[in-house]
Amino acid sequence: MRHLWAITLLWSGILLAQEAVPVQAIQPVANSLAEQLTVTGTLTARQDANLSSKTAGLVAQVHVDAGNRVAAGDVLLTLDTALAQHDLAQFQAGLALAEVNLQEQQRLVAEAETLTSQQLFPQTELALRKAALRQAEALKRQAAAALAQQQEQVARHQLTAPFAGVVVERYTDVGEYVNLGAPVFRLVALTPLYLDVQLPQEYYPALADLSHIDVISDLYPNNALSATLTADVPVTSGNARSFLARLTVESQLSGLLPGTSARAVFHFQQRERQVLVVPADALLRHADGKFSVFSIADGKAYRRLVTLGRNTTAGVEIVSGLPEGEAVVVRGNENLRDGQAVRLVSVAGGN
Repeated sequence: MRHLWAITLLWSGILLAQEAVPVQAIQPVANSLAEQLTVTGTLTARQDANLSSKTAGLVAQVHVDAGNRVAAGDVLLTLDTALAQHDLAQFQAGLALAEVNLQEQQRLVAEAETLTSQQLFPQTELALRKAALRQAEALKRQAAAALAQQQEQVARHQLTAPFAGVVVERYTDVGEYVNLGAPVFRLVALTPLYLDVQLPQEYYPALADLSHIDVISDLYPNNALSATLTADVPVTSGNARSFLARLTVESQLSGLLPGTSARAVFHFQQRERQVLVVPADALLRHADGKFSVFSIADGKAYRRLVTLGRNTTAGVEIVSGLPEGEAVVVRGNENLRDGQAVRLVSVAGGN
């Protein structure tokens, strides 16, 4: 009786295995396709600087705070200029004295030249007066240079914004003494922004066929922004097998902020060669990272180990492993077995 029960179960299993499984399939068609690649990165500012004081001194005024937006040239901080102004006054007086001395030497030379032409003044005395004039001219240039240097020193008591942006951090306050080169603000430009992304190494040659790039910020998922490829670093990461691509994003969106995430969609020009493409639903991933599809031949599904190419707008490129002309299963392939009978519910044509 036990043997009869076992035979009955075995026979039922054979009948069940022979029962056709309903599946949906698609007929792949070789075609020339435009490719696209989507990668994720972080928006960064093109200009992000810790601003330092150009001279040492006591902070007299702080004109901005964290969160303030500034334009290029706006005054951010003023140091106490009392001592510098006193020195400036001395150099101004020194230049005025040099100008008076120069005028007097010019008068003396002119007088000597007139008397010498009348043979009433010795040539040696005229030469001495001309030498004194040249000395006076040099002293004036020296005084003018010293004054210009002190004027620059006074100007350096004001720190101005080198570019437009937002003040992210403020490190000082009124009454504090700052040293030369000490950071006092962090200023970040809001536009344009960079998007740094890592691209798979096999896409490096394809950059020559790049059509355009769309950037979609996670803050504004409904706005596709245009971007340009600013730089690509032709050095791959040994672990990730990828290379860095830097995009410049031009946008007037006020809420597009550095440090937020965004997606870049690379659109490549249409290929001239024909490629075979299947939907992503047809792919089955193995534990070892390989992929296979079930194709249909003579009413049965056969597992085909395939080699994948790039993602395209129509699906995934199949480089090898799929016999030409066989439809691939896109629905109902999860529990199929190699060689199992199938019943087509629908067959769609490929792209």
